[in-house]
Amino acid sequence: MSGAPLLRMAGVSKSFPGVRALTEVSFELHPGEVHALMGENGAGKSTLIKMLAGVHSPDSGGIEIDGRAVSIDSPQRAASLGIAVIHQELNLAPNLTVAQNLALGQEPRTRWGLVDRARIRGDAVRKLERVGAYVDPDTPVGQLSVGIQQVVEIARAVAQDARVLVLDEPTAALSESEAQRLFELVGEMRRNGMGLIYISHRMEEVYQIADRVTVFRDGEWVDTSPRGDVTPEQVVSRMVGRELTDLYARTRHVPGEVALEARGVSDGAGVGPVDLHLRAGEVVGLAGLIGAGRTEVARLLFGAERAKTGEIRLAGQPVRLRSPRDGISNGIGLVPESRKEQALFLDMTVRDNVVVTGLGEVSDFGVLRRTRIAHRVNEQVEALRVRCSSALQRVRHLSGGNQQKVVLGRWLAIRPRVLLLDEPTRGVDVGAKHEIYKIIDGLAHEGVAVLVVSSDLPEVLGVSDRIIVMRNGVIAGELGRDEATEESVMLHATGVASGTH
Repeated sequence: MSGAPLLRMAGVSKSFPGVRALTEVSFELHPGEVHALMGENGAGKSTLIKMLAGVHSPDSGGIEIDGRAVSIDSPQRAASLGIAVIHQELNLAPNLTVAQNLALGQEPRTRWGLVDRARIRGDAVRKLERVGAYVDPDTPVGQLSVGIQQVVEIARAVAQDARVLVLDEPTAALSESEAQRLFELVGEMRRNGMGLIYISHRMEEVYQIADRVTVFRDGEWVDTSPRGDVTPEQVVSRMVGRELTDLYARTRHVPGEVALEARGVSDGAGVGPVDLHLRAGEVVGLAGLIGAGRTEVARLLFGAERAKTGEIRLAGQPVRLRSPRDGISNGIGLVPESRKEQALFLDMTVRDNVVVTGLGEVSDFGVLRRTRIAHRVNEQVEALRVRCSSALQRVRHLSGGNQQKVVLGRWLAIRPRVLLLDEPTRGVDVGAKHEIYKIIDGLAHEGVAVLVVSSDLPEVLGVSDRIIVMRNGVIAGELGRDEATEESVMLHATGVASGTH
């Protein structure tokens, strides 16, 4: 690529206690370039980004902007150098308006020293117009969709004259239309000369918008290539250090008796009535567009939400699921869609997170037994290949894939009859996805009834024996493995198959 780089990181290394996060890594970004940074969770991407954001300083090596050596020792310094990071967990104040968020920390004042609210609003309109976002500046951010919130963050970065923009898993929680709008924004920013670092586990996105692809593995640089010079299969091979011949790792399942059945189940708020059944030793995919009601159904089947109508049966017997405790006591587990917000105790250890759902089995008369706890936790850590320094490591410091394995280990430790997985590989790298798919396949062979809720159509098709498609809160269709294609699933999800679109 011709011309001097906008950003250059040369021989950068970083270590934390007991962990070598980056080893002599080099990376370049040019003006008007979208540079994809790829690697498994734990490959060093986050550490590199935190260096650019001023959160961490390199132990060795250097960073240059426009050929000039710089020290980025704080987020304020990063901003002054024109570096902005849009994190996967957005950095907005939900109780403040769009205008207030765009002005946060830089509020204009009247000549009497008061906050100039009229100017804040006027500035917000102009900032939003620069990125083509027509959002009411008086709307509280918490009332906006994730996609619109992301646009607000980008508007803030553009208004601050950012020249380097980092997008970290930007489409993880976006609808297809929101993702396409984001790609349009990326194209506009590229044409305006901004350099963008794009981090994503979604290969199709990388091949849609990236100019170059850099792969990290185990904290080291592996390869940088123009997008057209490397195939997706080659990228995956470089990420994981081996060939993945069958990503979904699915073998033939022989379903048994019905383990769970829902008859006319509804939440009384737009989801249902739903009729479905899950068989022992079967993986059932639950597909549909965002807002179709998939997550709500999983929560009803677990007891996280109470069904207002209908009946749920386990092994043919009706059960009352009024709370998660009822679900657990009946042998049902739920891996929710947001592990950080709904599943993990981030400041607790791997050990504590694994045993929390089965404390009764590792205690006598209310007294916890350390030997029993250690055996249970070590069993799951080894079986799921959780990469951690020890079972006493805080979950917050694990990669996304290993955090997800900890959530899975929590449920596998109590040996559920039914396991409900909501977006089980969201924000997880391809190597960890492969391992999670093997776990799902193994559970089915052990006789567990598995429901997989996923927005990733290839994933649903790859792991499922049968696919249930939802639309507008009800089941729109059911497809066997042999008849299910991306097109047939989408025909039901959009109502085209039934002529109700």
